[in-house]
Amino acid sequence: MALDAEKQLEIIRTNVAELISEEELLYKLKSKRKLRIKLGIDPSGPEIHLGFSVVLRKLRQFQDLGHTAVMVVGDFTGMIGDPSGVSKTRPKLTKKQVAKNMTKYKQQIFSILNPKRTEFTYNSKWLGALSMYDLVDLASKYTVARILERDDFSQRLRDGLPLYMHEILYPLCQGYDSVAIRADVELGGTDQKFNLLVGRELMRESNVTPQVVLMMPILEGTDGARKMSKSFNNYIGITESPKQMLGKVMSLPDALIAKYFRLATDAFPHRVEEYRMALDDGTMNPRDAKLDLAKTLVRMYHSAQAAQKTAEDFQRVFTQRELPKNIDEHKVTKKDINIVDLLVECKLMTSRGEAKRKIREGAIDIDGVRVDDINYIVELKQPIVVRAGKHKFLKVSKK
Repeated sequence: MALDAEKQLEIIRTNVAELISEEELLYKLKSKRKLRIKLGIDPSGPEIHLGFSVVLRKLRQFQDLGHTAVMVVGDFTGMIGDPSGVSKTRPKLTKKQVAKNMTKYKQQIFSILNPKRTEFTYNSKWLGALSMYDLVDLASKYTVARILERDDFSQRLRDGLPLYMHEILYPLCQGYDSVAIRADVELGGTDQKFNLLVGRELMRESNVTPQVVLMMPILEGTDGARKMSKSFNNYIGITESPKQMLGKVMSLPDALIAKYFRLATDAFPHRVEEYRMALDDGTMNPRDAKLDLAKTLVRMYHSAQAAQKTAEDFQRVFTQRELPKNIDEHKVTKKDINIVDLLVECKLMTSRGEAKRKIREGAIDIDGVRVDDINYIVELKQPIVVRAGKHKFLKVSKK
């Protein structure tokens, strides 16, 4: 039995950062028809991370209430390059790159969304068909002053950085997507507010009922500062191995634990509140909470068995100070080798500078003994186990 409009609205607004407007959404829900819920996909990379999953999970909520997810793939706008959240022009994508990324995207998206209630469409279908007359007509519906209200555009002008005409057209193109598919609701993060509102305005100017805009909070990445992004390399991918996922979760700042539980997992709200209160009053060790968070995420994207095994491996290594069961191996040609050279050759460190810094920080062990001398010579008379940081182990021997 379908839920009434008021109950649906109560479910939908859970964890929402901003809804424009609640009254409009309630009116649409009362129509008792299947709403078309738009989400634009940036096809710039093939990996979905937990930050994007926040919006996808809200979209799944709409699907569970009987509505249709309309995934608008920005194959045309992806070739323009939206600079949202960055201070310079983003690289354009080729059609081949978009197609390759989308093949992997779909596989990952359906680990969250219901395929039977999901439509995929590409905005090149209508944007690529616009004539010069159509483009000028579209541009006449929005002023330059309004476009320059976008923070990153105005900041680049203040900084004397280039702002190209094709970038100014980007919000109009994305907004026109909503006109083309007759979106009832569009989802996005709070950082997309400007573009989402352009869609409302263009729909109004085109005599189409304006879409409701629903914005979800931004999930910070593993650095605890910037939003989770592939560009910042601070993300946790939903297809990463259980070991990688757990390792990254355990490195999160303590202040983000409750937020990750709330936005990125299927934990019940009362359980999230219990974690928050226990962490705030000090009755729960943050490490234990992170381990529970990691197990929850691994279970969601892998399996309960993988979650249990990964957690046991972690506890064995970091609580009981034992080695992991399976350690990668690397062979070197030299019998005696400088510790810095060894770390770089084995790709445990990306550079000599990083290797020296980690050694001085006491983050390097050989067979359980800390090495803090950058001039230390490793003697490979027999195989050794090198630990770099908390999560990297490698067995090294001579060829």
